[in-house]
Amino acid sequence: MKSPLLSLPGAVPAEGRDEGVAAHYGDLFREQRALADGSGLVDLSHRAVVTVTGSDRLAWLHLLLTQHVSELAPGEATEALILTANGHIEHALYLVDDGETVWMHAEPGTQGDLVAYLESMKFFYRVEVADRTEDFAVVYLPAGSIAEVPDGVTVRETAYGRDLFLPRADLEEYAAGHGPVAGILAYEALRVEAHRPRLGFETDHRTIPHELGWIGTAVHLQKGCYRGQETVARVQNLGKPPRRLVFLHLDGSEVVLPGHGTPVRLAADGAEGRQLGFITTSARHHELGPIALALVKRNVAVDAELLAGDTAAAQETVVEP
Repeated sequence: MKSPLLSLPGAVPAEGRDEGVAAHYGDLFREQRALADGSGLVDLSHRAVVTVTGSDRLAWLHLLLTQHVSELAPGEATEALILTANGHIEHALYLVDDGETVWMHAEPGTQGDLVAYLESMKFFYRVEVADRTEDFAVVYLPAGSIAEVPDGVTVRETAYGRDLFLPRADLEEYAAGHGPVAGILAYEALRVEAHRPRLGFETDHRTIPHELGWIGTAVHLQKGCYRGQETVARVQNLGKPPRRLVFLHLDGSEVVLPGHGTPVRLAADGAEGRQLGFITTSARHHELGPIALALVKRNVAVDAELLAGDTAAAQETVVEP
């Protein structure tokens, strides 16, 4: 779904998973600085929007999600995952309940599979699931923003900022009155800086929540009764995850950022050494320079100097080994 904000001056379309919104509007670092200072907004209108209504919505979702939501208070934001039977991450959801409806946004293009799964699990529960992506656009306001929220618009507020579920027809008018608008690359750079994982970037077909630090933010360890819970409990109580997320400071002299999937090796072994992981997301940060998140084997020493492709990388621990 192509955003109308792509018609703004300087807009450069994003590619890949973020196709449909702007990568930037001509000045990546200016856009980052504006967001870091609490001004502007980010067009996330390409993200999937799904709602659940009905008197059983919270009790029902509590049985399906990794998060404790049966007593979720109106206006309280949370994150949750849907796992496979083997405990691998299938969906990452960002939720808020407004007292009558649970609103959630998820990765672009995932709404079909998400709604199909939820519909298959309704049974006798009094719930209604709806794909609202065509009607509502997600707009991000950074932490500290004083931008007003229109009456009736559902807001999901966290320490990182506010997600607005804005009627799609109002997107252009709202952006015009609450700019400057920043592109998805600025948003992603701040996400990487904050060590926040993203489905499809930090995950692959075998990723489990422990590897990314989603334990605690998206997984409640004192609840069960959800698909994949056995794997979560087993790793938590008896084992260790096979991989761990790390934050990398990349050599700033390199012109090209290592892309998603770039092999990570020990610097001491050189570019022909054994692969120990891969780059998940890389970005250019307005203060830190080139940075990245990577998923590496658990036994990689926390102080080891690494290579991301041919680029030297110093690591910071995100998930303890």
